[in-house]
Amino acid sequence: MKKFLGNKLAIFLFMLPALAIFIYFDFIPICQVFTYSFTKWNGVTKAAFTGLDNYKKLFGTSTFVTSNINQLIFAAIITVYQMVLATVFAITISDHRTKGRVFLRVAYFIPVVLSVTVVCQLWVAILDGQGLLNHILALFNGKGQNWLGNKHLAIVVVAFVNAWQWMGYQFALINAGIKSIPNDYFEAAMIDGCTKVQSHMKITIPLLKETYKFCLVISVTGGIKAFTEMNIMTGGGPGRSTYTLTYMMYSAAFKQNKYGYGLAAATIMVLECMVVMLLINFIFRDKPDSAEQKAARKKIRRMGVK
Repeated sequence: MKKFLGNKLAIFLFMLPALAIFIYFDFIPICQVFTYSFTKWNGVTKAAFTGLDNYKKLFGTSTFVTSNINQLIFAAIITVYQMVLATVFAITISDHRTKGRVFLRVAYFIPVVLSVTVVCQLWVAILDGQGLLNHILALFNGKGQNWLGNKHLAIVVVAFVNAWQWMGYQFALINAGIKSIPNDYFEAAMIDGCTKVQSHMKITIPLLKETYKFCLVISVTGGIKAFTEMNIMTGGGPGRSTYTLTYMMYSAAFKQNKYGYGLAAATIMVLECMVVMLLINFIFRDKPDSAEQKAARKKIRRMGVK
């Protein structure tokens, strides 16, 4: 078996189908997007090369700035909401003394399996000027608002809807990560006099480093690629206050037939996602051992302990 696994040709042959699918459905389309972003193209006729005109036009519009700000707001809201609540809920569920653990586990995940369209329409009905939320506020003499019609609140509200629906996915990942931590660690911490909170701060959260890294990549890149909720709930409005680069791409390509301009926005979005992933990988990189740790390892080796 070791001889087989050490055969580079065999490994390549096993990887070839997946590699071919990736190249055909992912790599080649990305290259085509980048190529056509330098052209004037309506999606039907022959594309005409225009150099950097699409990028100059893109960077010169106020919508581009608004879209990037909205992406940052969207990513920040869903990242904080999902990761904080998912961690709290997963830690709560991990305690065997928590009653109704099975019900809570299912309840947290139910929104994830619902259709995005259904969830958005549900929240549109709740957030409407005559919707449920304003009726509840009226009972407490609160001031109702047109939540999706306010250009300052719309992006926050839309981000909340996305965070509410997909928090259960982050919860499932973190909950699985907690289950993989040996219970002996927590028992040793209790013997040393640690409280539950201290145990989770010193053991659970540090050992979930790789899980948090994956969750962070999902939530931040999800904020950059945000589109569906804007398209269904606000249509990019009011005005262009809920535009993102994805919505700019959609509007330019499929509403105005400016595919070259839309693909320029798509290229910038891909580059931003790549930068974010590289930054997250850098932040979560394995740091080299300190001098004290190296000295401790040498001491252990001298004692004959592996």
